[in-house]
Amino acid sequence: MDILNKTSRPLKISLPGGKVLRLGPAKVGQITAKAVAHPAVQKLLEEGVVELVNGDGGAQSSGGDSNNSGPGPSSGFSSGGGIRRTGNR
Repeated sequence: MDILNKTSRPLKISLPGGKVLRLGPAKVGQITAKAVAHPAVQKLLEEGVVELVNGDGGAQSSGGDSNNSGPGPSSGFSSGGGIRRTGNR
């Protein structure tokens, strides 16, 4: 399930198991069905501060997507590229 921050300020939402969801303004995060029943989440839902949205809805997810948003496994330091340096340098 996705949760949307409808405010213009960042939120710190307490979740079961001592976990915390930090959610920026107008951002979407993912929580479990068990977390929806948590009293802190229920309070924010009743106040209208956050809203539950479908995972395939119109809102963009703030992270965890399988899109190529970061460096791939082949980026970073190269493994030599053909020239192998040996000996005392």
